[in-house]
Amino acid sequence: MNEVELVNLARSHYSEEQVALLEKAIHYATDKHDGQLRKSGEPYITHPLQVAAMLIDWGMDIDSVIAGVLHDTVEDTDATLEEITELFGRDIAFLVDGVTKVSQARAGMKNLESYLPSTTDNLTKLLIAVGQDVRVIIIKLADRLHNMQTLQFKSPEKQKKIARETLDVFAPLADRLNMGRLRVQLEELSFKYLMPEEYNQTVALKDSRLKKSQRKLDAVRRAVDSRLSDEKIQHQIDGRVKSTYSLYKKMKRVPNIDDIYDLIALRIIVDDIDTCYLVLNELHNMYEPMVGRIKDYISKPKPNGYQSLHTTVVTKNGQAVEFQIRTREMHDYAERGLAASFHYNEQKLTDAYIKGKMTSLPTDLHWIKHLQSAASMIREGKDFDVDNLKVDLFG
Repeated sequence: MNEVELVNLARSHYSEEQVALLEKAIHYATDKHDGQLRKSGEPYITHPLQVAAMLIDWGMDIDSVIAGVLHDTVEDTDATLEEITELFGRDIAFLVDGVTKVSQARAGMKNLESYLPSTTDNLTKLLIAVGQDVRVIIIKLADRLHNMQTLQFKSPEKQKKIARETLDVFAPLADRLNMGRLRVQLEELSFKYLMPEEYNQTVALKDSRLKKSQRKLDAVRRAVDSRLSDEKIQHQIDGRVKSTYSLYKKMKRVPNIDDIYDLIALRIIVDDIDTCYLVLNELHNMYEPMVGRIKDYISKPKPNGYQSLHTTVVTKNGQAVEFQIRTREMHDYAERGLAASFHYNEQKLTDAYIKGKMTSLPTDLHWIKHLQSAASMIREGKDFDVDNLKVDLFG
């Protein structure tokens, strides 16, 4: 990713005025990082540009994208927060400051175990400190994904340490934000570095199983597609293969891969909620539903906001097939999570916002609301016992 590519990408998402400010940030960051190199030997600026590109892909607002370009300037160059505020405004400076605090807090933790999920106090305190704006965490997740994608240039010791941190901290955070696609990317990369032998074995087993079942699954997909079309139901149907790491974890409980019914799922996307239930009824008229395998996450979403109908049916040839039925909006949220539904473009950095009183969240993510409340108390100098924070950051 270079400057021209990033600017061209941004032009299809933001106004000319916003793109002009992005270009200004790129020139500023390029100047500040001049002479710095990544472990790969590439100019350092390639990293923040790639982070910004990810944020665009996730549907983030322009302030987040610009903060992605600038996120390492205060920590790694002679840039100051005051200078960034003057050049790019308080909102962007606020985000850069938040990402810098995340990095500094992590660096100050003597050992990694002090903020792994088993002992989350330090991470919880850290997130409270920046909890008033979830965009800080999303920018940090983009930063971590690119670092994982270029992990081959680190020493084996660093690779395992960073991969362990990613699997135990950042992947669960992505899951709590319902950023499913990102969670899978982080888990797959971590698994590959932490347990290469198990990773390769699981990939081989999965590929072998897919070859056996693909033809039968294609026949089911065609049959369902035809049935829904005959019923004049607008829909999109495609397949989803279980990730390697998720399969590895499941096989610890279900050793026989033939007993794992959701290795491949057919995903049906429709226009509205009523049609979701209509499709579910059509599937159950076509095939025998498996008892205990029908889950309604639409009427009762998961804690991270995920919504979908799940059902597993048995076809006439005895094959078990899982279906996931959802609207387009639900699908976008399942893939990109909170990043897909935040609308910060209209927000201003008001006094209320600075004190942690954000606008209502797009989904009922109570853990973020608790985090914001705790952040507000800390900023106002009130005593706060982190043990009383009713937040399960890791699911």
